[in-house]
Amino acid sequence: MTTNAASPLAEAAAAAGCPFRPDFDPFDDPYLSDPYSWLAEARSQSPIFYSPEIDYFVVTRYEDIRNIFRNPEVFSPSPTTEPMTPPWPSTMEEFAKWGRAIQYVTGPTLVNEDEPEHMMRRRRITPPFLPKTVALLEEHVREYTTDYIDRFVKRGHADLVDDFVWEIPVRVLFRLMGVPDEDAHYVKEFTAERALFSWGRPSEEVQNRMAGEVGAFAQYCERHIARLREKLGDDVTSTLIRFSDEDPELFPELMVHSYLLNFMFAGHETTTSGSASGFINLLQDRKQWQMVCEDRSLIPNAIEEILRFNPPINAWHRRALKATQVGDIAIPEGARLLLVIGSANRDPDRFPDPDRFDITRPDAKFHLSFGVGNHTCLGAPVARLEMRVFLEELTRRLPHLELVPDQQFEFSPNASFRGPRHVLATWDPSQNPLPQDRP
Repeated sequence: MTTNAASPLAEAAAAAGCPFRPDFDPFDDPYLSDPYSWLAEARSQSPIFYSPEIDYFVVTRYEDIRNIFRNPEVFSPSPTTEPMTPPWPSTMEEFAKWGRAIQYVTGPTLVNEDEPEHMMRRRRITPPFLPKTVALLEEHVREYTTDYIDRFVKRGHADLVDDFVWEIPVRVLFRLMGVPDEDAHYVKEFTAERALFSWGRPSEEVQNRMAGEVGAFAQYCERHIARLREKLGDDVTSTLIRFSDEDPELFPELMVHSYLLNFMFAGHETTTSGSASGFINLLQDRKQWQMVCEDRSLIPNAIEEILRFNPPINAWHRRALKATQVGDIAIPEGARLLLVIGSANRDPDRFPDPDRFDITRPDAKFHLSFGVGNHTCLGAPVARLEMRVFLEELTRRLPHLELVPDQQFEFSPNASFRGPRHVLATWDPSQNPLPQDRP
């Protein structure tokens, strides 16, 4: 389907001699299941192209994407939270029933703010996300991880998503945001709707349903903020409330709600997706799985390779603030760009033999999965900590873990967030290395 062939951006792309790729459909198979094969061809033949399907310029090369990330004066992050599929009028009517919900969803929040306000706010809220502060969470991450493995270790089979990494990142995030543990499942249900609403291609009927789900969650966030106002704590949400009271010009009241709603999505979804993809990558290559089982010091670099090879955010968004050029293509002012991180991370000009998964790759850490520059992911240290503990405990207690053969992995039909919905695994519990883990 090519719905935007006559848009102003399409006309500008044609005038600039930019290749058109009507075959680019990030919402459906075969791209959805395996974007990398398609992207390898595009990166080689038309590294920057216009997609009529989404009305975006699509950028696929490592250096181009890195340069765009590092140039916020020209490339704004403002479209990051804008729905890729514009809301139907009926959807906006549905949102109107939920107060300011649509304002919370679309910002302002860290990922879509321009300079200089972005860095002014980011510096204020950074301390809880610094590595030395995040390290204090390790005890809790390990406690949660042990608890979840305890639930299935004697069973001999598990869904490593539903039974393991689905809720733990939420519980860690709750400690940061001051949210009660018992709300974890509700938050995870919301995230599926958020990904499809903002970065998918939902029908009018589905979009209307999503508006109701997002609206209900927005009201949950309002109740949470009101509850904390009665007794502020040392969590991030309480800190944002204090900032809003002390400096309402820099932190308007709306921003407290927007930050909370967006943190509650991105703050755990990427960890769940990255971990799930990592289990697949490692368990499909028994040699590399065995390497981390025998030497857990390899885990930190294995995590970087997992993030490079299967980034949990496959693509991100920018808007040109002025006419500029990327590679050989003239980009008009106002153009929206889709930066395909999954392609950049497999660019052979940056990573030799890029389609080979290798946990000893010396330059794996130079992936773009957490961005680069002013908008580098604030929660990256938390995600790395969680993924490390997951692998340390899983390799220690279930080194004989295997993937269920011939399973088909499912991915949410959206252009940005990518991770398998289920990862089925099996093992012989009588062979568990720890005696207390055997039936």
